[in-house]
Amino acid sequence: MTSLCIVGAGAVGGFIGARLARSGQALNVLARGQTLEALRSQGLTLIEGERSETFAVNAQGDPAALGTQDVVVLAVKAPALPQLAQTIGPLIGPDTVVVTAMNGVPWWFFERPGPHAGLSLRTVDPQGVIARAIPAAQVIGCVVHLTAATPAPATVRHGFGARLILGAAGGGTGMAAGRLEAVASLLASGGLEVERSAAIQQDIWFKLWGNMTMNPVSVLTGATCDRILDDPLVNRFCLSVMEEASKIGALIGCPIVQSGEERSQVTRKLGAFKTSMLQDAEAGRPVEIDALVAAVREIGSGARNWRARRDRDPQHRRTAGLGTAACAGARALLTRCVRVMGFCILAINQ
Repeated sequence: MTSLCIVGAGAVGGFIGARLARSGQALNVLARGQTLEALRSQGLTLIEGERSETFAVNAQGDPAALGTQDVVVLAVKAPALPQLAQTIGPLIGPDTVVVTAMNGVPWWFFERPGPHAGLSLRTVDPQGVIARAIPAAQVIGCVVHLTAATPAPATVRHGFGARLILGAAGGGTGMAAGRLEAVASLLASGGLEVERSAAIQQDIWFKLWGNMTMNPVSVLTGATCDRILDDPLVNRFCLSVMEEASKIGALIGCPIVQSGEERSQVTRKLGAFKTSMLQDAEAGRPVEIDALVAAVREIGSGARNWRARRDRDPQHRRTAGLGTAACAGARALLTRCVRVMGFCILAINQ
């Protein structure tokens, strides 16, 4: 049987893990604090509608106690990853597949072939510790389309959706294609709706295009998505940010085919939906400013640590000169808001 470890048994990681445990997959979990205690004492509980199930898991606080895994699912918040990456080495061997089930721009975003291949993002991986700890060649990106919450440690309440889009970080050829297929089959065995993507960066950017407005604005206002859309002033600001992100995406090979208005219509169908960032803020957990907002601004304005060849790349020069006033405004407002309100932020790069 495949050895599998969930790193981060929150809403997303807990849901994926519980679905796999239901299918008979033995589950290792790396956790800490109250979640670790609850997993050890009572197991992992999944609530779906009126149905509640609890699964026994091997929960540990030390990666060395779990050893090398076949598959590691990273389902932590982006601000926690730089520190975590320095500790999870015992889980990752040369053949381990690392699935990044996280929001925002990942550290490996520019690993694919293209004019910007190899560019690093200061806002996502400031010291390069994630890239050194987790080889991009072993990464399968995962775009998560589901809602879930954690009403108590080690307890996950599923809302709706179970869709996962998977794609190899550097492109799905050769060994990467085999890894992608193996992971896709494993996750599908848990009843998850798995899609395989040949261009996972485009799927990430498309989700980010919506998240980078609704998530931060929900924290700024304390409002659910329907109320944000119903406010003309706030909605207009969201659309301006989405327009900037769409232009940036077109220049880096991640075009957006929808208009902001069309995306808003899709979001409106979700009703009085509370974003994951607002849930985190209300619970005093870290919020993902950098991965969802600051990284987009960095890509659009041109990061200082991009390699020297950027100056010889006309496409990059176009990207570096793109205006990002709305993105910058969203980040500045959100940073100010969470500081004033006392929310915990682990990674604000000035």
